[in-house]
Amino acid sequence: MDVQVLKDQVRSIAAKRDYLLSLLDRADLGPIRIDVNQALEELDDLIAEYEEAFPGEAIPQV
Repeated sequence: MDVQVLKDQVRSIAAKRDYLLSLLDRADLGPIRIDVNQALEELDDLIAEYEEAFPGEAIPQV
């Protein structure tokens, strides 16, 4: 996989973090809240690994 494509895909995924956070504010989320929390944890891990692999190229905060 091309490095630029990888960077673009990680940035695209990371841009959805705010949406996941907004889901946590919903009262009707029920047991899916566990899945949303898991997705946020994995996304944070992905962002940390990205920043470790590409120092100086932080993912812009949306």
